[in-house]
Amino acid sequence: MGTAKIILAAAAATTVLASSAFADDMTGTVTSINRLNNTISIQQTQKGTVGGSAGGAGALQQFKAKDAAMLDAVHAGDRVTYSATDADGAGTLTTLKKQ
Repeated sequence: MGTAKIILAAAAATTVLASSAFADDMTGTVTSINRLNNTISIQQTQKGTVGGSAGGAGALQQFKAKDAAMLDAVHAGDRVTYSATDADGAGTLTTLKKQ
């Protein structure tokens, strides 16, 4: 019985963490852009945590752009605000704004 509770708790925690990875209004730094494949890699800015610094680097994520024109205004090294959805296990960028 104890093992089942641990497994269920771990599954719930994974679900919460996965859904927060694609929350609205995330910020980060563009690390690379592939305009041929309409993909962009963004180093997410880590949110402030207890005992941590607010300026640390978070996870590197790769997204497919919903519209290729979204990538025209940004370059590697730009700080951006963005939002994304998770479609079929792949992140799709829905908004992208250069800061």
